[in-house]
Amino acid sequence: MQNIEDVQKDLLTKIAASDAPRELLKTPELKKLYGVIKDLPAEDRGAYGKNVNELRVKLEAAVLSRESELEDVNVEAIDVTAPWDANTGSLDLLPTEYGTQHPLTTELANVVDIFTRMGFEAFESRQIDDDEHMFGTLNFPENHPARDGYDTFRTEEGFIPPAHTSTMQNRILKDGKAKLEAGGQIAAVSYGRVFRNEDVDATHEHTFYQCEGVFVSRDATLGQMLGTLRSFFETYYGQKLKIKTQPAYFPFVEPGLEFAIEKPAALGGKSGEWLEMLGCGMIHPNVLSSAGIDPNEYRGFAWGGGIERLVMLKYGIEDLRYFESGKLQFLRKFA
Repeated sequence: MQNIEDVQKDLLTKIAASDAPRELLKTPELKKLYGVIKDLPAEDRGAYGKNVNELRVKLEAAVLSRESELEDVNVEAIDVTAPWDANTGSLDLLPTEYGTQHPLTTELANVVDIFTRMGFEAFESRQIDDDEHMFGTLNFPENHPARDGYDTFRTEEGFIPPAHTSTMQNRILKDGKAKLEAGGQIAAVSYGRVFRNEDVDATHEHTFYQCEGVFVSRDATLGQMLGTLRSFFETYYGQKLKIKTQPAYFPFVEPGLEFAIEKPAALGGKSGEWLEMLGCGMIHPNVLSSAGIDPNEYRGFAWGGGIERLVMLKYGIEDLRYFESGKLQFLRKFA
């Protein structure tokens, strides 16, 4: 037993100073202790073996403690606020191996930048919301099919991962009411990720990005809305475009329209080829009223569309699923 105590004292001292403490568990001294067991009288083997095993447990704990100390000493502190240095590392690496912005992130920033330069405030949408902002304030009837579980995700608590960035509209209108009463106007876009219970294919995804705009004043018109949207698309695609609309139904606008542009020549478009881009219309009086805005004094228009569709057309991408695939071959095209 005295020999066990001597080995314990010696190995614990060595482990505390070692840069490779685990190697000390393989020392001959420890092996000899186990080798002694077979030579002991039968009545002493149990107690002796128990003490050797306890020693082994103590040494393991000491090794783990020492390894933790060494990790703390050797780990270089990282300043997470430091700017990224593109020149760090091998010059042979591709840019995507350093890490780059995802194409959707880049294009979403571009979309928001265009609208803010047109005078619109920008608000990031929520990724979890309630039924009232998702449907109630947007004039959805109680029995509207969009409220059904097969079309909209819901948590066990009854919250909703928004299916459109229109969930921000009531908040934007309420926050902007003071501007209207002071003789100003409300001009804002909301952007972010949305979620729908969709079967995924080349043109449908359950998770994607949207950007919605809203404008309210005493004299807002459809003409102003069409001019705003035309200006945006011409800026985004970098050329003059023809536009057209056709009637459509959305609970939160009246009248509602589908907005289309003539396919840009830069995308291989020919005269007479039209692309439906988004839904839009004059804000329904019930939506204004739900935000405490008198529809008899103020009018507004709103629109909303997907970011992926803009990017697919801009770069000739044929499959929506590429954006969420994580395939480097696809992402490197945007590096």
